[in-house]
Amino acid sequence: MKDTKDIRIAVIGAGNLGTALARGLAKSKQFKAENITLTRRKTASLEPLSEEGFKVNTNNREAVRESDIIVIGVLPQQFNQVITDLKPAIDNKQHLIISLVTGVSSQDIQKHLGDQVRVARAMPNTAIAIGESMTCLSTLNAEKSDMDLVTTMFNTVGETVTIGEEYMTAATALCACGVAFFLRAVRAASQGGTEIGFHADEALKMAAQTAKGAASLLLSRDLHPEREIDKVTSPKGCTIAGLNEMEHQGFSSAMIKGIITSATKAGELYKAD
Repeated sequence: MKDTKDIRIAVIGAGNLGTALARGLAKSKQFKAENITLTRRKTASLEPLSEEGFKVNTNNREAVRESDIIVIGVLPQQFNQVITDLKPAIDNKQHLIISLVTGVSSQDIQKHLGDQVRVARAMPNTAIAIGESMTCLSTLNAEKSDMDLVTTMFNTVGETVTIGEEYMTAATALCACGVAFFLRAVRAASQGGTEIGFHADEALKMAAQTAKGAASLLLSRDLHPEREIDKVTSPKGCTIAGLNEMEHQGFSSAMIKGIITSATKAGELYKAD
């Protein structure tokens, strides 16, 4: 396997996720910005990245021919057109495909490019912008060395977990959509804080830091949430009273139903030809 500093990467459809990944790779010092090409139909928004040393291009095929790894970050409804355009430039022996496209399976990609194409799927979330993404990875036929490389890439922008291909749509709902769900919970908490007397900016900061601390407790101690909840609840206390009221209003049920609904929708976004 090449030294990571020599690996050439093309990010096709470099939106928020693609550009954040590129920056994370370069910041890690394991990959070189000059070996990463970012493509979009209009490159004006990519000019700051060009100034940071990344290559910018509107020609997808050209970017692919000059790469070892192809990261596809387009919208599901754009996928068929993009992959058809890329096909003549893809060499199954040379290229590893990493798809960020919601709802597009490895089998869908193989239908376009053939069974021999090496495919990995990655589902990061928008916390990738600050190096705190929870990225789920899967593959159908990529080699172990390929997946080791993919894991190295996405570990530069957060944490990774490898799951079965069949769970990638569910991962979209829990991790990618999940950022919005937890942000909404923080927003609701801050609104509650305003109602009980804090200024809005104070309440938001307090709610956000409390949420961050709660998540850090779980990650650092590897405990079940209820174990930490039990430490805060005392008999006839204010915490258990608040928790019970939230459950009476359907808090947990609403979160669960929201995740299930998002997973269902994620599975419907891509329509194969």
